[in-house]
Amino acid sequence: MKIMVIVAHPNLGASRANQILKTEISKESNIFIRDLYQEYPNWKIDIEKEQKLLLEYDRIVFQFPFYWYSCPPLLKKWFDDVLQFGWAFGPEGDNLKGKEFILATTTGGTEHAYRAGGRDWFSISELFKPIQATIMRCNGTFLPSFITYNADRGSDEYLLDQAEKYKKHISESLEELVR
Repeated sequence: MKIMVIVAHPNLGASRANQILKTEISKESNIFIRDLYQEYPNWKIDIEKEQKLLLEYDRIVFQFPFYWYSCPPLLKKWFDDVLQFGWAFGPEGDNLKGKEFILATTTGGTEHAYRAGGRDWFSISELFKPIQATIMRCNGTFLPSFITYNADRGSDEYLLDQAEKYKKHISESLEELVR
């Protein structure tokens, strides 16, 4: 299975957690990693290039920090620009049919904060619904997300353990992920 990870962090160099996750998955030969903010510092997304890349991979992972209950703005722009009517959805918009998508996020909050009655009121799965709906509208298969909680307070040992789990999660078969 060919996997592409699109890292979307506005300041990846300052993110210990996202750097560790990226470093660990970069050791895998079947995983192609792209840094969206490095690729498009001027925010002018090459739509044709992005669509071509999507066609080349079986599984697409979006790795980003979770803040303000969403993804970073360049990733949202990427969704808006690349997932076009007639290409990704709508009449004849079936280019992503059969593609698998995973969201991988880091958050400073605890797992207990993201639940009914918790500090953030909703689970991350609930807060991911708009992105999930977008992927499903585009005929993609939305797979279980990978969440690293306490990312800003986690020890190096904790983050390395999370990185190993992340690498395993995004490489697991569809059957293993949804069982």
